[in-house]
Amino acid sequence: MIAELISVGTEILLGNIVNTNANYLAVKLAELGISNYFQVSVGDNAERLADTIKTALNRSDIVILTGGLGPTKDDLTKEVTARVLGKELVEDVHSRERIKSYFIDRNVKDITSNNWKQALVMEGCMVIDNHNGTAPGLIAESDNGKKIILLPGPPNELYPMFEENIIPYLRTLQPGVFYSEIVKICGIGESKAETMIEDMIAAQTNPTIAPYAKDGEVHLRITASATTVEEGRVLIKPIVEELGKRFKNYIYTTREEESMEDVVVKLLADNKLSLALAESCTGGLLAGRVVNVAGASSVLGEGFITYSNEAKQKYLGVEAETLKSHGAVSEETAIEMAKGAAIAAGSSASLAVTGIAGPEGGTQEKPVGLVYVACYLKGKITVQELRLKGNRQKIRNYTVIYALNLLRNCILDEI
Repeated sequence: MIAELISVGTEILLGNIVNTNANYLAVKLAELGISNYFQVSVGDNAERLADTIKTALNRSDIVILTGGLGPTKDDLTKEVTARVLGKELVEDVHSRERIKSYFIDRNVKDITSNNWKQALVMEGCMVIDNHNGTAPGLIAESDNGKKIILLPGPPNELYPMFEENIIPYLRTLQPGVFYSEIVKICGIGESKAETMIEDMIAAQTNPTIAPYAKDGEVHLRITASATTVEEGRVLIKPIVEELGKRFKNYIYTTREEESMEDVVVKLLADNKLSLALAESCTGGLLAGRVVNVAGASSVLGEGFITYSNEAKQKYLGVEAETLKSHGAVSEETAIEMAKGAAIAAGSSASLAVTGIAGPEGGTQEKPVGLVYVACYLKGKITVQELRLKGNRQKIRNYTVIYALNLLRNCILDEI
């Protein structure tokens, strides 16, 4: 079964917003085992949108449109889709009442008339309630059985609607089930990871293994086609076990929803460890990732952003002679930062990062992308030198994930 994504909105074409919806939907379709050969963005123009929908219906079994369902004149998705399918628009009383309640609940008394446009639906379609906004989702069918799904554009409306309503609907269209699991790896690049499982990929039939890189990590998605979820689990189990033998501690989780910071916070909590952070080039990005985890307050005591040499000396006790002899970006400074953070916070563990994120500041001896990460754990300090490539943001993001992974490995070695 082939699905096509159409993202509607001139703001996407102008680059005013990043099209995260297409990324989200592509991942979800892959998890469902539905092929996605085409993704198209089109502006708020009726004729171009109509041509795009017609093309999609000719080459795909399912067409998913996002955006253009709102109350304004340039919200044309529903109207143009109805015209392409030869369907009339009729008012859905239930949707009108939901829209009315949405505004009343927010103490909006003057509801402008254009909002009722969102209560118009294609005759004979399935209406999907929007629990986070006003425009409902719609599922319609063409004369030749093609499915067309209309979803609101705001991600906070689209994502829950897709999870709660569209995924169950799409599963009814598939014979059998597609069951997938994920293995998340850190510390090995994508090319090396793929080389390590070349024989498995070459021999694969069902299940299949799909590797892809993500911000310093490699994710391996294993997908099985089966008649039941339980059968899918049975098919996937030996593949996951073999991956475990090959990648060992490079694997930090096999849970879809679990991030590196989730794993690290749990390790700290389980081992009754407290954490302090000392950041230079990441400027708080590392602390931000840690506090994204619910319950991080039970392990994270203090964080220090010591961007200048003076701050490194004042708050972390880095020696002036160390900075003079070795520089701020050095193994020696990273060690003193980690030790100083742990002492200042009275913590049993700490992470320190110092480096050159660029685009300026690099030299031949210390180029942009040179980063030192130090982990202090119960008096023992481990340092890792990184030679990263990319722009400033990429270097900072990669530094964060490698720092968390260093702490994870240090804890695992300790226990």
